[in-house]
Amino acid sequence: MLDGKKSIFSGMQATGTLQIGNYLGALKNWVQLEDEYECFYCVVDMHSITVRQDPAELRKKARALLTLYIAAGLNPDKNCIYYQSHVSAHAELSWILNCYTYMGELNRMTQFKDKAAKHSENINAGLYTYPVLMAADILLFQSDLVPVGSDQKQHLEITRDIAERFNGIYGDVFTIPEPYIGKTGARIMSLQEPTKKMSKSDENVNASIYLTDDPDTIIRKFKRAVTDSDNEIRYSREDKPGISNLIDIYGAATGKSVAEIEKEFNGIGYGDFKLAVGESVVSMLKPIQDRFDELSKDKAYIDGIIKQNAEKANYYANKTLRKVQKKVGFPERIR
Repeated sequence: MLDGKKSIFSGMQATGTLQIGNYLGALKNWVQLEDEYECFYCVVDMHSITVRQDPAELRKKARALLTLYIAAGLNPDKNCIYYQSHVSAHAELSWILNCYTYMGELNRMTQFKDKAAKHSENINAGLYTYPVLMAADILLFQSDLVPVGSDQKQHLEITRDIAERFNGIYGDVFTIPEPYIGKTGARIMSLQEPTKKMSKSDENVNASIYLTDDPDTIIRKFKRAVTDSDNEIRYSREDKPGISNLIDIYGAATGKSVAEIEKEFNGIGYGDFKLAVGESVVSMLKPIQDRFDELSKDKAYIDGIIKQNAEKANYYANKTLRKVQKKVGFPERIR
């Protein structure tokens, strides 16, 4: 708890471009939390370099992500939106926590195995100890709650294990974070492989709708969306994953229920339905895109947010770091 409020931490990697699954499943819901919680939302650029990046592109994408956070509705006066690399306490705490994390715990992490398989030419130590840096991210801000998807549950579990181990040795140092189970966001699947989640790093450009896609591109991608040989607009994840995914997207964009959508498109062909879904997404994204374009042109404003929020993040992060350093026996700094 910070300043009388429970704290929430989350972040997204500064690679790829945010897609509608990121927005509908996470970002849109974050906006609802800012009055009740002390919120820290990180642009996760340190984690990003476990995979080789083009430096200029990484900087560009990190700034675009931070700007999209704000364009999507996060108020930078109520939420601390910052670059992970601008808060050195992330790396410092990560090293300390490495010394309280067991090899067996890291060996069990399925995401390392998945990423190692995809990047067999670059299986580096950072990829292996990634969960420890993630634990440091969360514990630095005494996070009470962490919004997690199914693919991140293991990381929160190891974070809790590390924190409990450290507290068992040194006393009540870290808040033990709990998963944040809020309003269920829409689970958006790939337009080309509707049995797997939409991803901002999908190699097939037609599989994902990015927040910065122009209207023509959005409509074209929906027209190419994989469905089935039937021609009935009916919700069934098992029998009709493609159509069900389009129903979910249309419902998220319009606020309509599955029953309302099935009734609205009863007897309508897939082509017309795909067009309607595309148009609803264009309308949903227009205010975000307009705001993004406006913010992107205001360099001084974004630079000011980057500076102010880094100062705020450093203040809270260093409070925790100094406490940890003292507990493990590091000499106090002479000020």
